[in-house]
Amino acid sequence: MAAPSAESEPALSIIVPVLNEAQRLGTCLAPLRGHQHEIIIADGGSDDAGLELLPTQVRLISCPRGRARQMNAAARLARGKLLVFVHADTRLTAPAWRRLQSLASSRKTVWGRFDVRLSGCGWMYRLIAACMTLRSRLSGISTGDQVLFVSANLFRACGGFPDIALMEDIAICRRLKAFQAPLCCREQVIASSRRWRRDGILQTIVLMWRLRLAYYLGVDPRQLAGRYYRESRF
Repeated sequence: MAAPSAESEPALSIIVPVLNEAQRLGTCLAPLRGHQHEIIIADGGSDDAGLELLPTQVRLISCPRGRARQMNAAARLARGKLLVFVHADTRLTAPAWRRLQSLASSRKTVWGRFDVRLSGCGWMYRLIAACMTLRSRLSGISTGDQVLFVSANLFRACGGFPDIALMEDIAICRRLKAFQAPLCCREQVIASSRRWRRDGILQTIVLMWRLRLAYYLGVDPRQLAGRYYRESRF
């Protein structure tokens, strides 16, 4: 039997969970074009137009709504050795992309995240991004905005994302830390500042810290999701 070709087994699988994000996908996918890798868009039931216009090399799957469920569904289909979870409003920079390629080619079992930069102008956005990066570096916990990556074998060993309505990124980091420490890459990714622009900087910071504190105290993630979507104007 012939050995599988490099094309049939990509080194990288890029997974993007979406729900009514068709307009933002172009910016998210632009840095990924022209490379040999797998891209899986996991749609949780979008009703906006545009997903049918995705490039032919992008695989679109439909799955039950919920970011954790969507990412798990895509990961089960992914063929890459390194799984990279990218939010639709986050963009990989060239240095971050090169780092991912290097990690995938090394074949080491790893997991980690990148430093983050927010898309908005002004010193407040720079301060928020610096605090997010510092918090993550000290705690070993990544948020989805920081582009979580994990070797496929490690992802399967930890059980993937817990099937919870919110805080799935924090929950999987806790699982992964039980196996090994994260790789905190200093290359930056660019996350959208739309949340802070739309809901207000102070209001957003207070909301997110309230939700995280409640999660650490054991509040049901379903209740937290209700608060998040009720108090955020998405």
